[in-house]
Amino acid sequence: MDTLPVNIPGFVWAYRFSPDDKTAVRLNNSATVAELTADNCFYWLHLNLVDARVPALLETLDGLTEDAKSALTTHDTHAAITVDEQMLYGTLVDCQRDFAQDTNNLGWLHFAMSDRFIITTRLQPLRSVERARGLIEKNPGKFARPVDLFELLVIEFQRTLIAIVIELTEELNQIEDIVYDNAPRDERRRLAPVRRTVVRLHRHLRTVLALMRRAAAADEDEMPFGFDDVARRLTSRLETVDHDIYALQDRARLLHEEIDSKQSSETNRHLYLLSIMTAFLLPPTLVTGFFGMNTANLPFAVGDYGTEYAVILIVGSVALAWWLLRRVNIL
Repeated sequence: MDTLPVNIPGFVWAYRFSPDDKTAVRLNNSATVAELTADNCFYWLHLNLVDARVPALLETLDGLTEDAKSALTTHDTHAAITVDEQMLYGTLVDCQRDFAQDTNNLGWLHFAMSDRFIITTRLQPLRSVERARGLIEKNPGKFARPVDLFELLVIEFQRTLIAIVIELTEELNQIEDIVYDNAPRDERRRLAPVRRTVVRLHRHLRTVLALMRRAAAADEDEMPFGFDDVARRLTSRLETVDHDIYALQDRARLLHEEIDSKQSSETNRHLYLLSIMTAFLLPPTLVTGFFGMNTANLPFAVGDYGTEYAVILIVGSVALAWWLLRRVNIL
């Protein structure tokens, strides 16, 4: 582990790629900006925006336009891809990664790319970026252009989405088994975070797809070399995941409707039982109300068997109510 003091503000890591030698050298923490560049080489510089000195650092780097610098330091939480002056810059959506495990919380990767570099910035550690770094360590000679690194980042984002889809599919399978079971259980609280995650992923993925198509349709003189082919491949990959996420969203919606339907049926059953009880109790209530009136000459007011007669009337009224409900096919 490199424990040397950091000379580059916000430094997370940096690689210098040599296409001729097919090597990727990871620079130490003590590296300076001058060590990023070399003859026939390009570099990847990954920065942490928590460091307030990052904007000042970007001012010292050659090849960055003002718009690209703004894209690298923005705190916007929406995807953006812009092609201008043979540069590609903007913001990509990703999933956060904490110290213990990967999460499904969305994060944002800001980037700027030309034929000589790719610079990325972020606020939180990101899953796809960390896996891309691991692949560079395993196969450093695979990346001959900065656009190859950009393609790797988007591919790893696609793989992250696939992992999330598999995880959410398993969660929906468990909810579905409970929903279609005979035992009534309300799974709406468990389903809600799944639907929220799917909807957010689908919304941002559709935005990235639209931006990728728009960038691929830009003037060839404006885009970095090779980006048009990369954009087509990435669009095809993301569209496949988009179909899976859309199917997951539709399935979650149908499950929610099924849960609502079961809850409505259960409520209707309770109301039906309550109505039956009301129908049975209404005639006895009428009888007791009649004998409870404060008027003269009430039946059975005089004699030894008034209460017994009243009970007989109550039971008879209940029997009559039951007969009527059976007659009209309510019971």
